[in-house]
Amino acid sequence: MHKLTRQLQVKNNSKIVMLVADGLGGLPQQPGGLTELETANTPNLDALAKQGVCGGSIPVKPGISPGSGPGHLGLFGYDPLEYLIGRGALEATGIGFELQEGDVAIRCNFCTLDADGNITDRRAGRIPSEQSAPLAIKLREVSIPGIQVFVEPVKEHRFVIVFRGEGLGGNMADTDPQATGVPPLKPQATHPDSQKTAEVAEEFVRQACELLADQQAANACTLRGVSPKPNPPSYEEVYGLRAAAIAVYPMYKGLARLVGMDILGEAQTLDQQMAVLEENWDKYDFFFIHFKYTDSTGEDGNFEAKVKKTEEVDACVPRIMALGPDVFICTGDHSTPAMLSGHSWHPVPTLLVAKHCRTDRCESFGEAECLQGGLGQFEAKYLMPLALANAGRLAKFGA
Repeated sequence: MHKLTRQLQVKNNSKIVMLVADGLGGLPQQPGGLTELETANTPNLDALAKQGVCGGSIPVKPGISPGSGPGHLGLFGYDPLEYLIGRGALEATGIGFELQEGDVAIRCNFCTLDADGNITDRRAGRIPSEQSAPLAIKLREVSIPGIQVFVEPVKEHRFVIVFRGEGLGGNMADTDPQATGVPPLKPQATHPDSQKTAEVAEEFVRQACELLADQQAANACTLRGVSPKPNPPSYEEVYGLRAAAIAVYPMYKGLARLVGMDILGEAQTLDQQMAVLEENWDKYDFFFIHFKYTDSTGEDGNFEAKVKKTEEVDACVPRIMALGPDVFICTGDHSTPAMLSGHSWHPVPTLLVAKHCRTDRCESFGEAECLQGGLGQFEAKYLMPLALANAGRLAKFGA
């Protein structure tokens, strides 16, 4: 697909905004009920649904529950089955760590173990950043012969480690069992080229647990998203766009940076993100705006909290539309139903508004309405070509 978009690029002054409410899609709490999005009061998105065209995006393939990395890559138009970018690399890049060839980056969670070594909280009570950062820095005391170990705080219970040395590979399974009441998994290589990585990781965890032994909550860690340095083509190469990202969490900044987006500002709230958008409106062609908390509330299984966070997303929409984007998209990278307390395979509600889009009969923005929408159910990797076409940025193919 990128071969086509490279060939058909058209330069103009159009503006595209992609507002991503992480984990937007949901499920009703009982059969025949309403989802979180359908329950939320979203007058602005509902009004735009009448003007635009709706559908359901499939992040990877039908039935596949994606991680946030593949989910966003799909939205950005990169086939997530072709471009496999691990969460560790995203976290490292997101905080500005310059990965080198041969590095292995790992996204880590502080967690809580009981006296028997079983996990009681996979996120250490979502320990705040001001408490977790000194603990991550303390883990810099880990020493492994022949390996440089870098440890960097990220946000809340998250931190990132990078191993640098000879003979390391990025093929290692996560150690988070995705459950409580059981111990963390032992680092296991999934390919012979990463056996040394697994051994290094096991030693890191052993020393980390010793260093954290006096902590009540964050007394251990799990390792996730083991990955080498990725090298995907940039937005400028494949779409001809000057692209920018406005995100709070480092991982999403990292993914945006890896595909050539500039990272704008240090906003911590949606209101601040809107201010950054307004300040930079004339400088870029494409803006990716990321909102995390529709996902985290879904992962917490908190239906009502996710409803309220969805309403926060809706409240920011008038400020975006006041700028006059030629194409406005609202969607999510995956569904995170509070009922499931995790990512799911369900198609994600998607709304596209543009002057020349073919409108449908959707009267509001929600899962049931989107099932009837004119976009149908489509793979997320095709969303960017649709955005480019509606922005007048793709020439005709063939004679």
